[in-house]
Amino acid sequence: MGLLTKEGEQVTTVASITPIIVRTSNVAKELLQVSLTYKVPVHSLDFHLLGTQTFTKSSVEGSGEDWVELTSDEVKDLKEDDFLNPKFELKQVHEIEIYSITESNPLESIDMSIGGNATLCKIYLTIKAGSVAHYYETFQEDFVHLINKKKLRANLMIGVFDSVMVQNFGELLAKIRVQGTYRFETQERYLVAQGYEPIETVNDKLILHYESKRQNMDEHGRVDYAKRGYVISAVKDELLIEYIKAKRGENGRNCRGEFILPKEPIIKFEPTFTTGEKITVIDTPKSIEYRAGAGGYVTFEGGVYNINTEVEVTEISFKTTGSIDTQLDADVSINVKEKDSMKDAIGQGMEVTVNAINIEGNVGPNAKVTAKKATVDGQVHQSAIIRADELTINVHKGTAYGKEVHITRLEHGIVEADRVTITQATGGKIRAREIIIEVLGSHVKMAASHRIEIRKIVGGENQLIIDPMINESDENLHERSDQMAQVKNSIRDIKKELEGYEQTWRENTPAMDDLKRKLTHYKANGIKMPIAFVQKYQQYQLFREKLEALRNELKSKEDQYAWLAEKHTALQAGIFEARIINHDRWHNHNEIIFKLIDPHVDVFYIPSDNSEERVLGLYQDEDGAFSIKVMSQ
Repeated sequence: MGLLTKEGEQVTTVASITPIIVRTSNVAKELLQVSLTYKVPVHSLDFHLLGTQTFTKSSVEGSGEDWVELTSDEVKDLKEDDFLNPKFELKQVHEIEIYSITESNPLESIDMSIGGNATLCKIYLTIKAGSVAHYYETFQEDFVHLINKKKLRANLMIGVFDSVMVQNFGELLAKIRVQGTYRFETQERYLVAQGYEPIETVNDKLILHYESKRQNMDEHGRVDYAKRGYVISAVKDELLIEYIKAKRGENGRNCRGEFILPKEPIIKFEPTFTTGEKITVIDTPKSIEYRAGAGGYVTFEGGVYNINTEVEVTEISFKTTGSIDTQLDADVSINVKEKDSMKDAIGQGMEVTVNAINIEGNVGPNAKVTAKKATVDGQVHQSAIIRADELTINVHKGTAYGKEVHITRLEHGIVEADRVTITQATGGKIRAREIIIEVLGSHVKMAASHRIEIRKIVGGENQLIIDPMINESDENLHERSDQMAQVKNSIRDIKKELEGYEQTWRENTPAMDDLKRKLTHYKANGIKMPIAFVQKYQQYQLFREKLEALRNELKSKEDQYAWLAEKHTALQAGIFEARIINHDRWHNHNEIIFKLIDPHVDVFYIPSDNSEERVLGLYQDEDGAFSIKVMSQ
């Protein structure tokens, strides 16, 4: 806000002047001139507005047209086209009486100021909190006069752009008139003049939206050179590039009557590139949009933007590419060609996120690969992590997560998936719904919720665990148990309350039936019902509604408990369907464990060496004891 002025300041100087009447088009300048001429402080001067003349003329070159005075009605009849015509000029001349302030102003208890926006096309009156307005007979006229004086001090026109003024603070004036004394508890602001806001000129601009995906800053705001955006992915219809067309602004006129001419637009970013067939170009009045016509990654070669899907690199390392982060649903596949067993195809600490990746060599230390489909022909380092829905690994020493995982050789690695198939396992940990191992070596700990199948055993010291909690977290189980306990307590409390209501209902049923017969008789015979009878009947109705609400609540809670218990039971019941299948003889020491949920116990079994116990499952006898036995299937 600018143009701040303040009226009615208390003046302590004794210097004064004889009132002077002048005609001026700049009130602030005139007050300053009188101050200098008579050597009095400018803040000791005030003025009365005696009259205002508004003049117009058309500034057509060579016309020699003089200024023409407009009547107040002609000012009101001016149209938008007049104000937005650059040849149309406006000025005002004010007749004012300048005098020294010698007495207090009845409006000085209202601390208010005038301010405008940057273009001065909107002018606001601001009244500070704590101000107090005291109503008197000519309050409204004096208040408007004071606002006009503040506008004149700011060199603003009056009577031209202020048609909104009185109606905007009409409610305020009504409050002051009704209350007599009105205190402003908070700051209040009112629009008191409004010109014609120009529309700003738009210079052209080229926005490379896809570049914003180069997130090469770390959490401390430093440049992370390992993430320099070697490949930038895109999904179909994604906005990649946008050219904002230049547009000349529109004329305006502010509350000083000044015509505002917009700047000419600057054009310097017009596209010089072309696009391939997989970029969709959409030309609109305001811009040109370049969108991905298909999923993939953005390429720019020979001045041509396009979308490709396959990337082939020798290696992914800090030196060559840096980490690669693309959207999983973008149709991007990467083929990493480095096959040397002494080198890493995915270098140390590199992070790769891509739809599909084929790694012909090794995944190095602390590397992270995330994909929907991934293949590793080499080995995965023990500190590396790979996540993929479909995952195939040759030699696995690290950590793998997926849905369908195939591993040729597991060497002390970790695997968590829905279904895991391993050709040869020597050490490691496996958690899945279903596990299939062709050749089982030693020191493998595997847990499945549904099935473990072994083709051949060559080692020992393995643990084969059936655990129904594979697909369910302990947290979820405890939460469900807590919910069941809470619902059970609610059922107990509702039943207790319901028993009391039903006992009362049974005891009062004869009396209620008698009351209903009497009310029916009164109604049938047109007799006015006694108020006491009506009130008792209403109480009976409310009691019955409460009784029904309790019955419904009890049923709802019982249904909820049944649903929770069913889920709990189904989770436990699955363990009786689970199987451990060994197509070979059992060799060496191997532990079979079935983990029960309720009761929370582990059932152990160690098959005898060289035994042919092909299918093992959990059995519960008539006494409720659990054991692991050979099953038919």
